[in-house]
Amino acid sequence: MKYNLKHQTSYSYSNEVYNYQSILCLQPRNSAKQICTNFKIEIEPKPYKIYTRTDYFGNIQHYFSIHESHKSLKVIVSSEIEILNNAVQTLNPITCVEATQKFQDNHELKTQVLQYQLPSQFINWDDEIIAFAKTCLTPKVSLFEAVLDLIKKIYTEFQFKSGATNINTPLKTVLKERKGVCQDFSHLAIACLRSLGIPARYVSGYIETLPPKDKPKLGGSDASHAWISVYIPEMGWCEFDPTNNMIPQQRHIVTAYGRDFADVSPLKGIIFSSGDHSVKVEVDVIPVL
Repeated sequence: MKYNLKHQTSYSYSNEVYNYQSILCLQPRNSAKQICTNFKIEIEPKPYKIYTRTDYFGNIQHYFSIHESHKSLKVIVSSEIEILNNAVQTLNPITCVEATQKFQDNHELKTQVLQYQLPSQFINWDDEIIAFAKTCLTPKVSLFEAVLDLIKKIYTEFQFKSGATNINTPLKTVLKERKGVCQDFSHLAIACLRSLGIPARYVSGYIETLPPKDKPKLGGSDASHAWISVYIPEMGWCEFDPTNNMIPQQRHIVTAYGRDFADVSPLKGIIFSSGDHSVKVEVDVIPVL
């Protein structure tokens, strides 16, 4: 599959902004699963310069600043991505308890994955989350199958409801109210896995959405997406989408990996101003036929 991707963020400020500093994390990653063949950033007002760096997790970030007075800001990111056909992995039947023991006994492996086993800014757990995790991640079940059971449980027992939560909504609230968005479901799944010693990381990206039958696809109707990646011994990092109860394949585009959303926020910055502001995000994931 090949896609043309457009991500547009528009800010409108009630008062003048005199200085703006920002970091973008929106460039799709190159890997054995996908290739970003073209990438372009357009910013209005135009910044003096855009600096590019690769962060600790291997994600490509772009930093820019605007020092002229402005009341609106538009950031448009365009990408061309090719999703590659990957060979199906041989499933490792290692159980949850065997995998946990392996992470403890293998020092080299433990050093590699430890950061994805610990609590992070948006991911922590309590007895209720541990109990929820144990309903799926039972000791003698294969880890791969157990993760499939976990994402199915989240998919069937939780309601996807935009606006029901925000980035600061605690996971215990998501678990209690049984509703949220892809960000919440990914954080919850990761918390479940880490609470039992299984390394899991947060994946930020996009998914091609399909319009209702016999209906045209609306421009700007796609959205950023989030899912999880779990380390399974002898298989490596394997991705799962709890929001859609599926294993990501041709329709998922990866932009970044991190411990949680804080590591991979698409666009974050600091403004020097006063008053309110509004933001509008439009995303298009268009398959190239």
